Amino acid sequence: MQDRRPIASPARRMLGLATGLLLVTSLTAQAMELPAPIEQLKQQGLTIHGTFDAPGGLQGYAASLRGRAIAAYLTPDGDHAVIGTLIDAQGQDVSAKPLERLVNGPKNARLWQQMAEHHWVRDGSADAKRVVYTLSDPNCPYCRKFWQEARPWVENGDVQLRHLMVGVLKADSAAKAATLLSAEDPSTAIGEHYRDGTMPNNRISDESRRWVSENTRLMRNARLNATPVIFYRDADGVHRVMGAPGPEKLREIMGGPVGD
Repeated sequence: MQDRRPIASPARRMLGLATGLLLVTSLTAQAMELPAPIEQLKQQGLTIHGTFDAPGGLQGYAASLRGRAIAAYLTPDGDHAVIGTLIDAQGQDVSAKPLERLVNGPKNARLWQQMAEHHWVRDGSADAKRVVYTLSDPNCPYCRKFWQEARPWVENGDVQLRHLMVGVLKADSAAKAATLLSAEDPSTAIGEHYRDGTMPNNRISDESRRWVSENTRLMRNARLNATPVIFYRDADGVHRVMGAPGPEKLREIMGGPVGD
């Protein structure tokens, strides 16, 4: 099941190009003005995404390295920088929210759009107000756990899960995923597999193999290395959860509690 982007008009494409050029110019100018220690970190491979306020006179920099979000801090004298976790008096990581907003948020938003354009299987009402994407492997026990725990929200029509089946955990994962997608009703087949481990007895189509390959490539290109990978969207943007969520996080993903 795929969405299609509308084809942009020539004027819209030109506007997008101009905006892109302005953004590149702005980022280039910004890069030239980096303090020397931060510039050194950039030369060593870090990508600098933006700045944030930090306590103690420090200036925080949101960065990433090989897909992992990292916080760097410039000392008040501007001559030194440190990389690591800065903890407040309550034991909270002061960089967590800035890194989510400046590094992970934009990346997650791009992945959200890419997932919408890949092959996914709808689980739940087409009219559900909340959409949750999940990259799932047929051999993943935590994918099964998430499917089971999501049932109350899916079955009452509040949430629509969109499964992107991948093959990453075992040698037969890709074949199992393609088998599920080749079923006459893939959503039912996925549910029966996660409920009791059964697999449909049908021929694997070349199209299904391609869908699994494309979904798996998307996951690997994004450096996502565990399943399930769950994406949800709220007023603060698109968020990503790796692995089976705990009860509090599950309610957050689903947009609100169903019972206690």
